[in-house]
Amino acid sequence: MGMLRGIAVVSAILGIGMLAAAGMGTRAEFWDFRTGLSLMRNAAYIGIAAMALTLIALFVTRPRGGALALLLASLFLAVITFAVPRGFSRKAQSVPPIHDISTDTVDPPEFVAVLPLRADAPNSAVYAGDSIATLQRAAYPEVQPVLLDDAPPEAFRRALAAAERMGWEIVARDSVAGRIEATATTTWFGFKDDVVIRVRATDAGARIDVRSVSRVGRSDVGANAARIQAYTKVL
Repeated sequence: MGMLRGIAVVSAILGIGMLAAAGMGTRAEFWDFRTGLSLMRNAAYIGIAAMALTLIALFVTRPRGGALALLLASLFLAVITFAVPRGFSRKAQSVPPIHDISTDTVDPPEFVAVLPLRADAPNSAVYAGDSIATLQRAAYPEVQPVLLDDAPPEAFRRALAAAERMGWEIVARDSVAGRIEATATTTWFGFKDDVVIRVRATDAGARIDVRSVSRVGRSDVGANAARIQAYTKVL
């Protein structure tokens, strides 16, 4: 009976450790993102096994005191180990497989200063046109430009301040061209996504367009659209 509890606990610890390593190892560049995603997927399988073993141990051995607390903790870890990758997978399946989102899909803002940083990136910074614009409009109709009453210089100042508040690394700021370029790094895997903000004059003030593009991955799992929406709220 003690061995069954031990196997359940070890499985839970192994699963949560693999899940944590999937992101941290990718962020630290110990391996590429494909390896990290593979580790996360395998962690989910271990989580399922750990949940099953822990439940069996709970019902078969009927533990009390410290043994019960340990198995309940193992069950908690096992659930997390399965739920996080499962949530990631369900999110990926619910959004289109695109990684380039723009508030202007007809004339998207273009990158300039960021391009050398993306030289080795699998994903191109060249906008793919209607092939992704149609998918974006269907999935993220709320991604829209921001219209301000401010004159362009003030709008540019506000746009830059909002980008800094987002915690992005500002790569370039060109008030004459009305362009701000930045790099956002995701918390867990450390993915690098590049952002370009364009400020243009309108009859009533200024229009701000934002484009966010992932360097790796066919799908961004909705991250770029969420980033643009968060930015516009801050702005």
